[in-house]
Amino acid sequence: MYLDAAKKQEIFGKYGKSNTDTGSTEAQIALFSYRISHLTEHMKLNRKDYSTERALTMLVGKRRRLLDYLIAKDIERYRAIIKELGLRK
Repeated sequence: MYLDAAKKQEIFGKYGKSNTDTGSTEAQIALFSYRISHLTEHMKLNRKDYSTERALTMLVGKRRRLLDYLIAKDIERYRAIIKELGLRK
């Protein structure tokens, strides 16, 4: 499995406040970004997998909504997470 409990705790520990901080916006954005990158690699190999394409589109939308929330709530936290994850060019 590509995303086990240890990998989730590592992501939450790096971007959240602690390993068990699963609810913070930054931790959720980081988790969605990891899942998006995994699904993007899968889509490169399996172009006709439409259910994965839909799941990928929905994940991108969720991440976008969280980023919009964060930009309205605290612009500095938004800028920090964008820079850490390298989401903008």
